[in-house]
Formats: sequence, structure tokens, C-alpha cells
Amino acid sequence: MLELRRPNEADRDTVLDMMAEFEELESAHDGGFWPSESFCYEEWIAANLDAEMGIGIPQHWVPSIQFVAFDEHGKALGFLSLRLRLNDHLLAHGGNIGYSVRPSQRGQGYAKSMLKQAIEIAASKNITRLLVTCHKDNAASRSVILANGGQLEDVRDGTERYWIEKRS
Repeated sequence: MLELRRPNEADRDTVLDMMAEFEELESAHDGGFWPSESFCYEEWIAANLDAEMGIGIPQHWVPSIQFVAFDEHGKALGFLSLRLRLNDHLLAHGGNIGYSVRPSQRGQGYAKSMLKQAIEIAASKNITRLLVTCHKDNAASRSVILANGGQLEDVRDGTERYWIEKRS
């Protein structure tokens, strides 16, 4: 059982452990953002809450919700960012949702479950049409998107753009 939710203070050790794994392996952590210099977990949690309201985010960003996926034992498995609207850059390259599974946990269906839950959360916020993108060489992400109903619109500069519609 996988739970996708906002991280909190109690999740500090497991989230930091996951971040360290991404960093050690120099693995992309789409859907999870943190400063590599002078990182403070508590400030990251506060900044995530501000970002939901569009407070203190860079001018080219949009309000978003930072989620972390946890297994039934509370181990952090991956990141997911739900962007609450699209700008020109996200429309071309990033989409409404970015996600990544920690390297040691890939290939177990977690990304598929994370995206499925994110689609439901988005629908609860009246976002029923989502853009999800992946690089044309990322077969695993493409499979996750297709398994969640993604319909390919086009490919732009190596980025495949899929729309997922949540029907009631």
C-alpha cells in the first residue's frame, strides 16, 4: 500500500534518507526540489506550504503541492509535484505533474500508483485535464503515463506530451 501525501516534520529522517540516495547516485529527482547548498528540512517543509499558495516562488514557477510517497512502514519511496496551473514552459516541457521514485525502489509499480493518486487529488481541486510529460527516451515513464490513461498529443524538442482526463 502506497500513501501519497504532503511530507511533515515526523517524516524528516526517511525523507532525508531518500534525498541522500538521489544525491549519491546523481539521479534525477523530478517532482522533488530542494536546494543542494545549506539545506534545512524544516525550511523546506515551510517553503513547500508557501509554494502551494504561490508565496515566495520564483517568477517563472507556478503554485504547486509537494508530495512524498510512503510505503506501509513509513519509508519514503518517491517525490511528486502537482502543479496547480500551467505556464508556457510547463505547457511545453513540464506539465502538471512531475514525479520520481527513489532509485532503489524503481520497477515495483510505485510511479503508476503515485500518478493514479495524483490524478484523484488534482480532480478534487477541480483540475480534470492534466498534462504529463516525459523524455522520448524514458520508456518507464511513458508506460506509467499510458497506464494512467495518457493520450499522446505531440513531441516537442524530445519531450512527449500526454493529456490525462479525469472523468467523473
